[in-house]
Amino acid sequence: SKMTVKAVKMPCTSANVYTKVPDGGWGWTVAFAFFVVEALTYGIIKSFGVFFNDLMESFDETNSRISWIISICVFVQTFTAPLSTVLSNRFGHRLVVMAGGLLVSTGMVIASFARSVVDMYVTIGVLSGLGYCLSFLPTVTILSQYFDKRRSLVTAVASTGECFAVFSFAPAITALKEQIGWRYSMLSVGVLQLGITACGSLLRPIVIREQEEVKAQPPEESTETKYMLENEQTCTSIESIDSGVDITTSPSNVPGKTKAEPKSEEPKQHGQNPVENNSTPPEPKTKLLDFSVMRDYSFICYAFFGLFATLGFFAPSLYIIPLSRSLGIGKDHSAYILSAMAIAEVFGRIFAGWVLNKKPIRKIYIELICVVLLSVALVAFPFASGFWGLMICSVYFGFMLGTVAGTHIPLLAEDDVVGIERMSSAAGVYVFIQSLAGLAGPPLAGVLVDTTKNYSSAFYSCAAGMVLGAVFLALVRPCKTGLCHQQQQQQQVEVEESMAGPPPELPDDFIDMDIGKAENSGKGSDSV
Repeated sequence: SKMTVKAVKMPCTSANVYTKVPDGGWGWTVAFAFFVVEALTYGIIKSFGVFFNDLMESFDETNSRISWIISICVFVQTFTAPLSTVLSNRFGHRLVVMAGGLLVSTGMVIASFARSVVDMYVTIGVLSGLGYCLSFLPTVTILSQYFDKRRSLVTAVASTGECFAVFSFAPAITALKEQIGWRYSMLSVGVLQLGITACGSLLRPIVIREQEEVKAQPPEESTETKYMLENEQTCTSIESIDSGVDITTSPSNVPGKTKAEPKSEEPKQHGQNPVENNSTPPEPKTKLLDFSVMRDYSFICYAFFGLFATLGFFAPSLYIIPLSRSLGIGKDHSAYILSAMAIAEVFGRIFAGWVLNKKPIRKIYIELICVVLLSVALVAFPFASGFWGLMICSVYFGFMLGTVAGTHIPLLAEDDVVGIERMSSAAGVYVFIQSLAGLAGPPLAGVLVDTTKNYSSAFYSCAAGMVLGAVFLALVRPCKTGLCHQQQQQQQVEVEESMAGPPPELPDDFIDMDIGKAENSGKGSDSV
């Protein structure tokens, strides 16, 4: 059956009401908005390295202190994810994303007038970091609500916005710096990020309201026919109507409180409204942050997967150029390796979305295979030698990274994890847990590199984290099936207990009088 939209024409600020998940419609506009938001958030973060040398020269700071600008920004972005969930549930996704766009733009614009690296920590690290969180997470959440069958494919394709942004923004900002300097270039980037606010205005809320079907009641059987059938089954006579059991259920014949009233109230006790009552029950209030997901063992395992897998996301992009330089590869060729990794990530995201869109398929297992192959890619980096060796490893890693990075958050909407109903709260908690690895990962890899004097140790540590993540991801499905089995058993026990009850009380003379009348009629026939 084709889904229908509420017939009333609504302005752009009102909600879209569907009878089922549309898998399209206004969702395509939301997908485009998510593409742009990805480009103006993660795309800018990944392209921020073009300002590093300028900031070190202007503020006379070391590379490590300048690196803390992005580290603080990413940490604030992920650490405040529960706040984003609370605000989205309270004020709606549209207002939160628009406010986040204003914060991102304001932070970047003020940073262009900074006089010290500490000013950058506050403006880009805290202010823009909070704006990134308020912009990205609500957008990907509402996009998942507009799609069901195509959710994986659409989300994966839309998430390639950051990859295309790296291609376009990095050379564009570099060329712009040569013309107007790094401060005015950063100011231009801040003004450009106001586009997030425009994208937020396109995020119409979605309401799924099932059609109410009123079933025609079958015509009531006559009282005599109904009870004749009952007496045939109980081997009693129709004359039992004289035994003191009132079988007349008509209100005109039953004054006051009759015996038929408890039967008429029975559907209401089970939550079934009569057909005449067209009023709909009030909708339950949405929790601002549903912490019940923390009692779900499958979500806990998935959160640990995200915690450890995040350790493997950053190492190649941070250390691939230093590793290539240590192997004697020139600066230009090292940049080609990084660009090839970004191109392969685009194809990886699209491929993962296409595969996960196939039916029937257990998406959590496909994700597990991709994580295992991504672990192999991390282990392969230290064994690569020469330009083409690193190029092959980078392309392979970029492709596998795209399959995981573009799907691990949307997979929260699958029933194997938490489901679409609790995705908003689950995404906030999940990204919050990821922030711990995002903050501790780069310093941990840096300590290992400084201790061993070898960049390979950073890749080994990330591979170890990815393997641990694969172990927890493999436990998600068993935990979910075990938990569902326990819940089904508990519900079955409750249903059996509710159905089991004392037998209905019947008058003492209900059967006796019928038996007596039957004996009398039998004697009369014998005498005849």
